[in-house]
Amino acid sequence: MDALSALSRQALPSFLVPFVSISYEVPAPAQPDSFPNSSYHDIGWKDVCLMVTLIAAMALLRDVTRIVVLEPFANWMLTRQWRKRKAAEGGNETPNLAKADADSKAENSALGPKKPSLERLVASSREQRRIRHSVVRFAEQGWMWIYYVWMFSFGMYVYFGLPADPWTGYPHIPLPAPVKLYYLWQMGFYLHSILVLNAEARRKDHWQMMAHHVVTIALMTLSYTYNFTRVGCVILVIMDCCDLIFPMAKMLRYLGYQTACDLAFVVFMMSWLYTRHFLFIRIIWSTAFDLPVRVPLLWEPERGSYITLDVVHGFVVLLSALEVIQIVWCFMIFSVAYRVVTGQGADDSRSDDEGDDEDVKKER
Repeated sequence: MDALSALSRQALPSFLVPFVSISYEVPAPAQPDSFPNSSYHDIGWKDVCLMVTLIAAMALLRDVTRIVVLEPFANWMLTRQWRKRKAAEGGNETPNLAKADADSKAENSALGPKKPSLERLVASSREQRRIRHSVVRFAEQGWMWIYYVWMFSFGMYVYFGLPADPWTGYPHIPLPAPVKLYYLWQMGFYLHSILVLNAEARRKDHWQMMAHHVVTIALMTLSYTYNFTRVGCVILVIMDCCDLIFPMAKMLRYLGYQTACDLAFVVFMMSWLYTRHFLFIRIIWSTAFDLPVRVPLLWEPERGSYITLDVVHGFVVLLSALEVIQIVWCFMIFSVAYRVVTGQGADDSRSDDEGDDEDVKKER
C-alpha cells in the first residue's frame, strides 16, 4: 500500500491522490507498539475519498463476481441436478413437471421408450423460476462469503499486529496503515450494504438489518474520530467470525445440500452464541467499567483524547443497542435450530422476502 501511495502521488493529479491512497502520512512513533515496519497516518476528511473508492470497487467486484462466476456456476449445478433427478424419474410428462425434448419423446427402442437424454430435458417456466430464484440467492450469499473470508483474514492480521489490551496506549493515534485501511474498508462495506439493502427486494428482517448497519456505522465513525480504533478492530473481527459461516450455510441450502446446510448452521449457531453473546457482552462490560478506570478521563482534542463519562456512556448505549438487535436475531436462529432438531431442515428465516415465500407456497 505504501508503494501504491508513492506511485499515485507521482502519476496522478493531486486532487485524485486521496481516492487511491491512504492520506495524512506522518512520522512513525519512536517506539511503536504495533506494526513497526508500517507507515503511520493521522485522520481527516480526505479519508472519505478513499472510502468512496472502496465502495465503488466493492460494488463493481460484487456485480462481476456474481454475474461472471457465481450465477453461471449455480445455474450449471442446479440445472444439472434437476436434469439428473428428472432422468431418474423416467422423464415422465405431467402438466406440472419439466418436459423432455420432442425428439426424445419420439425415440423408441425394442424394449420400450427411451429415457430422455440429460441435455434434452427442458424445465418448465415454473421450474425455471425456482432455479433462477436459487441462482440469484446463491450468488448474493456467495459474494458475502467471499467478502467475509477475505475481511476476516485481514482482520486477524490486524488483530495479531495490535496489543492484546485494546485500551493500552490511548489515544491510538497516529494509525498504522493496515489498521486505517481495515477500518475504512469496513466502514465502506457497511455503507455499501445499506445501498444494497435498499436496492434489492426486502427481506423479512429489513428494518433490523437497517438498524444494525446504522448503529454499526455510528459506532465506527465515533470510534474512528475519538481514536478508539483498537477496540473497534476487535469488535469487527468477532462479528466477521460467524458472518462468514452463515452465507456458507445458505449457499449449501440453495444448492440443495440440506444435510451439509444443517451442519454448517449448527457451527454458525455455536459461533454466534460465543461471539455475539459472550465476547461482545464482555466488550460492553469492559467499555462500561474498565475504560473509565484504566484510561484517564480527559477531553484534550489537541492530543487526540476524547474521554468523558458522557462519551463512555454513549458508546455503551450504542453497543447495547447492537446487542438487542442480535438478541432478536438469536430468537430467529433458535427457531431454525428447532426445525433442524425436529427434522424439518434449516430454513433461512431471514434471507427471503415475503413475496418469494408466497410464490413458492402457491407453486407447491
